[in-house]
Amino acid sequence: MSGKLYIVPTPIGNLDDMTPRAVSVLRQVSLILAEDTRTSSVLMRHYGITTPMRSHHKFNEHETLPSLVSSLQAGEQIALVSDAGTPAISDPGFLLARECRKQGIEVETLPGATAFVPALVNSGLPCDRFLFEGFLPVKKGRASRLAQLATVSVTMVFYESPLRLVKTLAQLAEAFGADRQASVVREISKLHNTTHHGTLAELVAEFSSTTPRGEIVIVVAGCESEQHEKVDKYAQFKQKTHLLSNQDYEKD
Repeated sequence: MSGKLYIVPTPIGNLDDMTPRAVSVLRQVSLILAEDTRTSSVLMRHYGITTPMRSHHKFNEHETLPSLVSSLQAGEQIALVSDAGTPAISDPGFLLARECRKQGIEVETLPGATAFVPALVNSGLPCDRFLFEGFLPVKKGRASRLAQLATVSVTMVFYESPLRLVKTLAQLAEAFGADRQASVVREISKLHNTTHHGTLAELVAEFSSTTPRGEIVIVVAGCESEQHEKVDKYAQFKQKTHLLSNQDYEKD
């Protein structure tokens, strides 16, 4: 009988954001795959979780994939965690989940913390529809990707490191226009969590004078010129009804 892979989100800052179910799953599985066992060990000690851990990150996931699949096929229950947030969202996890699906191994993803949702909602920008872009290409393809995104009409969400924040904001301002509305959210759920709102130009000035720290999410408004005009879904019906009424009148 095949085992099961649990994909378990972990807190992005505040350890109290860990769900009771996530703790229960991590205690009952036979192995925890962690992006960095040193980072995850802090969380495990906090909740008294003693399950064995093994490293599973972007530099070894291709090599470890066959043995992990074999263990799952043999009936083992395994959990996957990343350093923070939900695995496979800009973190390792996709390859293993995809291979499990191919091999008919059950995968269950627990709900839990992820950085872009609170950042998006906190931005005050429209969030009924949005584009999660994650990390932009560092070099190759970066300029062309920004050019493609310049005409996107929905709110966009980016991840960025504090060291590249000002450069990225400046590039966004150049590609999207300096007056495009945006927000920068940092250290979500932590003690020094802050959200800065303004135009891209204002945010460049803000963080050029203040060295940013911590994990960062950039939320940028969509292109207003590309917004679709509201369409009266009854317009065609009204027009057709009007024509029929005129025809009846002409018959009389």
